[in-house]
Amino acid sequence: QVQLVESGGDLVQPGGSLRLSCAASGFTFSSYAMGWYRQAPGKERELVAHIGFIGRNTYYTNSVRGRFAISRDNAKNTVYLQMNSLKPDDTAVYYCNRITTPFPWGQGTQVTVSS
Repeated sequence: QVQLVESGGDLVQPGGSLRLSCAASGFTFSSYAMGWYRQAPGKERELVAHIGFIGRNTYYTNSVRGRFAISRDNAKNTVYLQMNSLKPDDTAVYYCNRITTPFPWGQGTQVTVSS
């Protein structure tokens, strides 16, 4: 069955950096564009970045453009999110999934930005 396992979240100070990873299994990873989503307390889940199935095309929501970078390694069935210059507003649970009809969601990884 499909599994999406996110990791790398932590508590960091404003201005800090984190690299999130998402290990995928149970489907043909290289056939799908993948995205990173986040859900802050009391808010809807939002798409923050996505990457084409061969990694050539990327998209970022305005609030993270220039600070976050999405990448993927199809040989490892893994998608990454490098997050720099983190802000308190980036605090959320981060998830990965395909950008079409989502697979069952993983458990996510908590990112907390606070001094």
